Amino acid sequence: MLSRAFAAKPRWSPRHNDQDQMNSWKSGSILEYSDDCLVGFVDDLPIIFSGSDQPAENRLTLREVLRASVGVIGESQLGMTEKVVLLEGKIYAVKRLRKVTVRRREFGKRIQRLCVVAEKCDYLVPIDAFLYSKRIKFILSDYYPMGSLADLLAGGRELGHTALNWKQRLTIAQDIAYAIAYIHTQCPSYERNIQMNIHGNIKASNVMINIDFTARLSDYGIIHLAEPDELSSTDALKPCRPMSEFSQKIDIYDFGGILLDILGGLGVAKCSIKWIIERKDKIRKGEIEFFEFPLEGKERQQALKVLDVALVCRNKVVEDRPCIEGILKCFGDVIKK
Repeated sequence: MLSRAFAAKPRWSPRHNDQDQMNSWKSGSILEYSDDCLVGFVDDLPIIFSGSDQPAENRLTLREVLRASVGVIGESQLGMTEKVVLLEGKIYAVKRLRKVTVRRREFGKRIQRLCVVAEKCDYLVPIDAFLYSKRIKFILSDYYPMGSLADLLAGGRELGHTALNWKQRLTIAQDIAYAIAYIHTQCPSYERNIQMNIHGNIKASNVMINIDFTARLSDYGIIHLAEPDELSSTDALKPCRPMSEFSQKIDIYDFGGILLDILGGLGVAKCSIKWIIERKDKIRKGEIEFFEFPLEGKERQQALKVLDVALVCRNKVVEDRPCIEGILKCFGDVIKK
């Protein structure tokens, strides 16, 4: 029922014949499928974890996952993410894919490869397990109680206060850049019908925050497993691009958008890139208050340099956008000063 799991690898860190794949489901919790699935299964489906040798009596099954879901914590055009709390207290995030584009065997092969790659990097959310059944296809990963970067920023703005200080924001930005750098240097760049050296869906809601305010980038390779589906609330969701548009330069463009969101201020909600560029001198001099959090001295200079990086990442001329190695060098210079 489930493709074989694979062993975890040392982590990388610069600092240390089914036709049901084309089925689409309506927006809704996996709880919708609990009764149908449990009645239809003669034997419960085991979920085998990557890099783990769980005793049979402690093995997690589909039945447990279906019954342990406690609510939706995220939604996109690719899938819905739910929080799952098991009886022993272990918490996972389950991403149910809407429109899976590959068959069972190919799905398993791609997941295996993505898991092996993600397990080597401290800045990517690893895939713990996955399931491919007739009605449900999902990926299991660690749950991050702090939520996503989008959650933290939006929560702070709704409450009228700053959820993150500058040091935390700078660390998160650098961690995302490390994750992108790891992805962009994957070799070979194509493997098992997957373009391994792009992410394709970089956004604040896919940046998970640890309790120490470091960050991990999620959803690496998901674009090779599922295609976007239309939702009734698409105006609140980032549109997904067709596969032909994915590239490293698109990843850089999207990273620039995250940087602007981290910096906050008028640049996110009200102003175009052209508006910011035209008034950059006034922002630099403090004549226009751009940042949403108090900054003085060294921190203000750092934030201004990060703003420069964000603007060049959002350049309309694709060839003029920097490579991720250049961005990391800029971050190194920012932190040193």
